[in-house]
Amino acid sequence: MSYNLLKGKKGIIFGALDEKSIAWRTALRCYEEGAQLVLTNAPVAMRMGEINKLAEAVNAPVIPADVTNMDDLKKLFEGAMAHFGGKIDFVLHSVAMGMNVRKGKHYTDLDYNFSQKTLDISSLSLHRVLKTAWDLDALNEWGSVAALTYIAAQRVFPDYNEMADAKALLESVARSFGYHYGVRKKVRVNTVSQSPVKTTAGGGVKGFDGFMMYAEKMSPLGNATQEDCANYLVSLFSDLTKMVTMQNLFHDGGFSFTGVTQEVIEQMEK
Repeated sequence: MSYNLLKGKKGIIFGALDEKSIAWRTALRCYEEGAQLVLTNAPVAMRMGEINKLAEAVNAPVIPADVTNMDDLKKLFEGAMAHFGGKIDFVLHSVAMGMNVRKGKHYTDLDYNFSQKTLDISSLSLHRVLKTAWDLDALNEWGSVAALTYIAAQRVFPDYNEMADAKALLESVARSFGYHYGVRKKVRVNTVSQSPVKTTAGGGVKGFDGFMMYAEKMSPLGNATQEDCANYLVSLFSDLTKMVTMQNLFHDGGFSFTGVTQEVIEQMEK
């Protein structure tokens, strides 16, 4: 069902890889709510995924951009503004890559060159996106930027590896840049700490299926799906949340504030 919450708004969606991804579902929901879109991803991810299929569904151009390359990001924002004929109202940052996770390196035995690449792609990329928009004055007043994160930034999940560090930095960037962007342009910047969902990226984490089942039992409402997250992001891009900024917003069915559930207790007592 559409409520026209984003009618007349224009946005950039980073990171839509395939139908499993939150960014993909968010693009569809934003389009249903009346938004005009530009899609982007790294060239290598575009070759691996199906972004052109999504582009056709939401009537959006695809502008490739490596989030570690300032020139690419400048071309992306300039291309988006040319396409829209004006400034941008919202941005979704859905970009992450854990190099040590991919290479099977344990957290106590990190390859620091891999770690630097992880932080560069997964965290500092948000700073680059925001700086590019800042330098180009690309975002409208009361614009909205949201980045996807995970509760491992606050709590230990051993197999999440260096991505926990990356998410902690990502959340810090959102707060710090969010302050300056709020003062300058009333632009709001938030992170959304989402339930574990079975995406192409998430599936690469060791023990992911077992943890998804655990999170389901620990969450009073159950795990939030990709579609649930897309709906939440629509609300953050809309004018209904104009005074929400610099927040890490838990969207996890209550997992983040639950100590234990009866279902978990019963499972442990079997």
